[in-house]
Amino acid sequence: MIRFFRQIRQNLLMENKTGKYIKYAIGEIFLVMIGILLALQVSNWNQQRIAENKEKILLSELHQEFVENKIQFDIVVGKHQLALDACKWIGNQFPIDIEEVAMDSLKWKRIDMKKRWTFNPSQGVITSLVNTSSFELISDRELRRLLISWNDVLVDYQEDELCSKQFVVEQLNPFFNTHFNYRNDLDDPRFDLSAYESGEFENMVRQRAEYLIDILGIDLEFSKMQTTIDRIIELSASEGK
Repeated sequence: MIRFFRQIRQNLLMENKTGKYIKYAIGEIFLVMIGILLALQVSNWNQQRIAENKEKILLSELHQEFVENKIQFDIVVGKHQLALDACKWIGNQFPIDIEEVAMDSLKWKRIDMKKRWTFNPSQGVITSLVNTSSFELISDRELRRLLISWNDVLVDYQEDELCSKQFVVEQLNPFFNTHFNYRNDLDDPRFDLSAYESGEFENMVRQRAEYLIDILGIDLEFSKMQTTIDRIIELSASEGK
């Protein structure tokens, strides 16, 4: 093809057709520019296609990760609710009379109220995004913003769980270990079940309930965590199709 164009130029020069040669040269330059532009466009298309494929893979992995995180989050929230329900049941018995209260039910509610769980989501995909600076692959601005703020949202929510856990470990468990049988044996003579009637036990139950309400209440941390997880799942699903 190049040889063909060269031959045309030579013929025009030999025939002393300067005007036609100039027009031809301009046309040839124009064709070369068109060729370069087409090559660049094809290259851009290929790069865009590669980026879109990478984004689809990334969003698919992100979607799966947060679907699993939501399952864990819902389980943990359910466990916190179980402990709070136990606190409410016990709270409805105050002031407790161990001769009147259903002691077996009280025993199991006491066990439920001290149980603790924490939300520890998988963060492999987000960690990979941060380490490889791949956030620019995500075209949706809202999704990108949610992912960038994810760690702050998680830390704020986990602070409430940490405070609740510390109360159980540092105050509730020592009180229970002092006054109640670890195997929950109601007939163990070494322990005085009248501790159920004490103001200290009532305060422990009410404090535990307050910590759980902080976790589950419709406050900024809980609602933001719930909304963030749901929105990431929604956006990663629709964008990844």
